[in-house]
Amino acid sequence: MRTQVIVVGAGPTGLMLAHELTLAGISVVVLEKQRERGTQSRAGGLQPRTAEVLDLRGLLDPLLDGAQPHEDPVGGHFAMLPVELDCRPWNTRHPHPVRLPQARLEAHLERLLTSRGVPVLRGHAVSDVEQDEHGVRAGNIHGSYLVACDGAHSTVRSLLGVDFPGRAGRMSAVAADLTLASVSEAVPTTRGHFSRYPRTAGGFFSILHPLDDGLYRMLFGKLSGDGPGREAPVTAGEVGEALRAVYGPKTELAELRAASRFSDAARQVERYRENRVLFAGDAAHIHMPIGGQGVNLGVQDAVNLGWKLAATVHGWAPAGLLDSYHDERHPVAARVLRHTRAQEVLMNPALDEDAGAVRDLMTELLRLPGTNAHVSGMMSGLDLRYPGLGPRLIDYHLTTEDGPARASDLMHTGQGLLLSLDGKERRPGSHCDRVRHVTAETDEDTQGADALLVRPDGYVAWSSTDAEPLERALARWFG
Repeated sequence: MRTQVIVVGAGPTGLMLAHELTLAGISVVVLEKQRERGTQSRAGGLQPRTAEVLDLRGLLDPLLDGAQPHEDPVGGHFAMLPVELDCRPWNTRHPHPVRLPQARLEAHLERLLTSRGVPVLRGHAVSDVEQDEHGVRAGNIHGSYLVACDGAHSTVRSLLGVDFPGRAGRMSAVAADLTLASVSEAVPTTRGHFSRYPRTAGGFFSILHPLDDGLYRMLFGKLSGDGPGREAPVTAGEVGEALRAVYGPKTELAELRAASRFSDAARQVERYRENRVLFAGDAAHIHMPIGGQGVNLGVQDAVNLGWKLAATVHGWAPAGLLDSYHDERHPVAARVLRHTRAQEVLMNPALDEDAGAVRDLMTELLRLPGTNAHVSGMMSGLDLRYPGLGPRLIDYHLTTEDGPARASDLMHTGQGLLLSLDGKERRPGSHCDRVRHVTAETDEDTQGADALLVRPDGYVAWSSTDAEPLERALARWFG
């Protein structure tokens, strides 16, 4: 079988990348070793920037259609400290994390791909990868490029002998989806800020919080950090033991729906590109699962890479465009690895009282508006600004020739956007098939800009306030 791009892994990163490539007219085959899609909730929500990114493609509203409404939305957290992170200073339409299980996101993306004729080949494990100057092969699938989105224990990474430097895991813990037959007063029954959920007792730490329809998500482990290796099955017996130890003998397990093991390993590949093979999501970086950072990093890796890889395959990519994927995204993940390790220190209930003093100080600092805004921008991804670029596109309310619209509505095609806000015609010339031109008006503050050139991933590449001519910015990003 021949295709233009082979995507290995049908998690949120691989599926989102396949969506981006398909939108750009690239043929894709997705290879996934698991025969059935996992049902475990895993990440329970999306950070605000990822919600914005999905909005750029018109994906968020269908995902939320039929979901239980957020009656009392709460802010995110840093190290589970008892202060809500406030994203309102970042001018976003999603100031709170969006409740959305990872499994729902994956199911929606896979349905969308299969409806468009994209092969998602399940039960297809990759056992060999070869590449040369003309293309890459994974088994009997041939393509121009391959992207490894196959997780923390990436087979592609191993086959190519790519190092995964960093720190090995120092503890073993479990993430489980379960229902309860009976509960004690210690079991939370309503949703609230994440700081309400951590508990320690009987040699265990636990975070138990309700999802929907009577389902709970539980993260637990021994305070000593001891536990089986990641391949050992999670049993109902060990889950029940932890429940009783932390929440009392009245708390009994009804059903263990799904479970997996995780650690606090922190690793990152040194280069996100090895000739015709690229790495994204957990195949490129892993960290302690805190605050939905993993799925959010992966989805944004995919949206940063997709249009650049498509441009390269189509043959119009400017010099260095594909390599800018590594240059832009590697530092973002490195920062996440740093702050998740800092959060791990603050969260560790086994540390001494001096660590408690640091927690108290950090809690005080988070109550300061300036500190809260800084940390909320970091955790949500809303503060991200790549070197040499402007900020992310604000989702302005616009009035266009076709009527009212939001700025994100204009980017559903996956093209770049040239947005004229002063009524002037600014044609993108030879780039018209890569950049959509829209004339609109807005009453919102655009920081003095009369026009914006926006990359497909939603970052401003040029503004009328820049000294650089528009033509030069078009050439740099769109060939």
